[in-house]
Amino acid sequence: MLRDLNTLIASMQPELQAGVYVFASLPHDAVTSGAGIVATFREREGLTVVMEERAAQAAGIATLFRAAWITLTVHSDLNAVGLTAAFARALGDANISCNVIAAAYHDHIFVPVDDGERAVDVLRDLQRTAGKLSASPKP
Repeated sequence: MLRDLNTLIASMQPELQAGVYVFASLPHDAVTSGAGIVATFREREGLTVVMEERAAQAAGIATLFRAAWITLTVHSDLNAVGLTAAFARALGDANISCNVIAAAYHDHIFVPVDDGERAVDVLRDLQRTAGKLSASPKP
């Protein structure tokens, strides 16, 4: 797993996942097995779920946020410093909001569904810039 920030950015390889995903909040006692759920997080107010939009619609679950899901396919170390800040700044500079989930092997970025392709372009530009810096001779 990688920790060097420039190497991480140059290697991040953003991949847009197929489909539309939604954030929703369920009661703490909700049964969450299957049903297209890709992530959960327990908060005081309820159980936040990220799931496939079709599954949420089928279950009658109210949507809080519709998203495109981008996976950074680089194996980033959970102790790495600066990667989230770097891509969040690049997306923010492009006026794209992002919600991030760091999993054991990859970072997952959820952006407004209509901004998915543009967000991937922004991330690839960031990756190319970092790659050029990595290739530059050191003084």
